Amino acid sequence: MTTISLVQPSTAPAGAQVTIVGSGFTGATAVKFGATNATSFTVLSNNVITAVVPPGSGSVLVTVVAPGGTSNGVSFAYTVPVITVINPMSGPASGGTSVTIIGTGFTGATAVKFGATNATSFTVLSDNVITAVSPPGAGTVQVTVVTPSGTSNGATYNYVPTLTGLSPTSGPAAGGTVVTLTGTGFTGVTAVTFGGTPATSFTVNSDTQITATAPAHAGGTAAVTVTGPGGTSNSLPYTYIPVPVLTALAPASGPAAGGTSVTIIGTGLTGATAVKFGATNATSFTVLSDNVITATAPAGTGTVQVQVTTPGGTSNTLPYTYV
Repeated sequence: MTTISLVQPSTAPAGAQVTIVGSGFTGATAVKFGATNATSFTVLSNNVITAVVPPGSGSVLVTVVAPGGTSNGVSFAYTVPVITVINPMSGPASGGTSVTIIGTGFTGATAVKFGATNATSFTVLSDNVITAVSPPGAGTVQVTVVTPSGTSNGATYNYVPTLTGLSPTSGPAAGGTVVTLTGTGFTGVTAVTFGGTPATSFTVNSDTQITATAPAHAGGTAAVTVTGPGGTSNSLPYTYIPVPVLTALAPASGPAAGGTSVTIIGTGLTGATAVKFGATNATSFTVLSDNVITATAPAGTGTVQVQVTTPGGTSNTLPYTYV
């Protein structure tokens, strides 16, 4: 007569090895978990068998088939995998992050999913640890582990938007420049900021492109970031070009026929695109530094206002008198 007195452990995932204790095992021809044959088994003695748990779920009866007949059944419960923690809990929308998943019942895992998408790859290190590479995604998803015993609970993973480019990368301190942001994971973006200041407006054109209007800023370099459901992106620098300021002209007068070389002193003169004497462009001009321009006065009469235009805007004016 074949009899089972104990199955140890009495709960385990598919793929685990259990020990069956009883009697009448010599010559056993099968070990069954419910109606399914064990993946493999070894008769160690008339009283002990080791068996590898086959795929299955829920609670089943373990039986041994031997020349003495089929044994009584002993209850065995399949362990559903359980995730207790994942690290890190977020990564770029482009994917590629190595995530460590810690829990129980991972033996024989057949899939790791980030939402509905399979991990790019995964490795079962033990019954308690899996490392998985995140696939591309967006927003917040649930990471789950699938084994022959079932699917685990979900652990929250946040896809953070990724910025890869800005065009243009600079604009006037007064703001108003339309900037195209490129990257990944822009679906559902809730904010675009320039140095902590919200963009005047923005439009999510696709998961990989946003157009945003730069707000006004004091000047210098501002970090541009994008915030989505999964968190805030990396930052890229955007340079605010200050409005040029004129402080002096030398000389401040010249003949009506023009041709006078005038030195213009101030700040923010780099990249000047125009120098005007009243409504008339200078005959020519040279930017010597951020603080100095030399310009050739055009012909004119009376007193006119000299101003300089740069990508940062148009300067204040200083008077120049035609003698």
